[in-house]
Amino acid sequence: MLVVESNRAEAETLARGLRRHGHEVLSVDTGVVALQAHEEADIVLLDLELPDLDGLEVCRGIRSACDTPVIAVTARGAELDRVLGLQAGADDYLVKPYGFRELLARMDAVMRRIRPRTRVARTICHGSLEIDVNARQVRLAGRPVDMTRKEFDLLFLLASNPDTVIPRKRLMVEIWGDSWSRRTVDTHVATLRNKLGASSWVITVRGIGFRLGHG
Repeated sequence: MLVVESNRAEAETLARGLRRHGHEVLSVDTGVVALQAHEEADIVLLDLELPDLDGLEVCRGIRSACDTPVIAVTARGAELDRVLGLQAGADDYLVKPYGFRELLARMDAVMRRIRPRTRVARTICHGSLEIDVNARQVRLAGRPVDMTRKEFDLLFLLASNPDTVIPRKRLMVEIWGDSWSRRTVDTHVATLRNKLGASSWVITVRGIGFRLGHG
């Protein structure tokens, strides 16, 4: 686990608590070092107030390089700050001061969302749609389809349950950590349909949620 925290006292207290719960912890205090060290971590706790780089830029840098889960842990508590943090790629957002047990619960929730992806089949095929799970790539009739991380996660969840209507609440919890609104889900569904070239790839079941269609 990587703790990125510029306040030495807070970093030491946090690391000590995490080690008591069985975690191996590496603590760093700058964004530059965080961008060099994150690849060995299974999860990153990222303070957004860093002395050298903006924490949002560090988050984007980690996300562009890998899918290591990131929880922003910061004093920035305004709604806009939360939105910017999640848009930068954070899997969850926790505002200081916070309870340590809440942090542990959020870490567990993030890891539960990540772990199932390592146990599924390597490729999911659904008609002309092909999803390479390990490479996180999508092809439609052999043509690559560029996806953002959240768009891929949305399509993957639907494709993993091809005959099931997935409720909106489940989508929000598993993909956005229950931190986003109904409009966020609808916007991502609309973008996904547009990229796949047909609204029939994602079927709306009124009052419940969505299921995968056939294009």
